[in-house]
Amino acid sequence: MVFFELFSNNPNIVRIEAGQPLFTVGEAGQQMFVLITGTAEVIVNNRVVEVLQHGNVVGEMGIISPGPRSATVVAETECEFVAIDEKRFLYLVQQTPYFATQVMRVLAERLRAANQLVAPIEDI
Repeated sequence: MVFFELFSNNPNIVRIEAGQPLFTVGEAGQQMFVLITGTAEVIVNNRVVEVLQHGNVVGEMGIISPGPRSATVVAETECEFVAIDEKRFLYLVQQTPYFATQVMRVLAERLRAANQLVAPIEDI
């Protein structure tokens, strides 16, 4: 099964016009999203760190560890996202281990990319 196919019948569609935010840094994060149409940018400290495309997830940190959003997501084009709340997330993790693995993979890839941005400490 292709990852995004898990969400093909989900009624929780969020439509975002080009140039508008899906969410902004500092907001409470209580949902994650799967991009089903369009492209969107993930922005951290005024820097585009990722361009989201069909099937990408975003906002997963808000489900796994509730707290303020660490990034802003802005639609580059008109976008449709599937919204996933904690109840749906837990159901998907229990019923579809592949889903859990994919979310963990996204987290690991984003952490690895963030690590590359950290300047090394000079040897003394």
